[in-house]
Amino acid sequence: MCDYVYDPASGDSDSGVEPGTAFENLPDDWVCPWCGAAKDAFEKV
Repeated sequence: MCDYVYDPASGDSDSGVEPGTAFENLPDDWVCPWCGAAKDAFEKV
């Protein structure tokens, strides 16, 4: 993957995800804004 780290405090404005949204609450069809990887390809760090 591309090393993108989702930050709940920032959300993902490009995808319409509001700041404060936990990763678990992202839509199932959310993808990485950098490389397009699916949500289920991410690992918790």
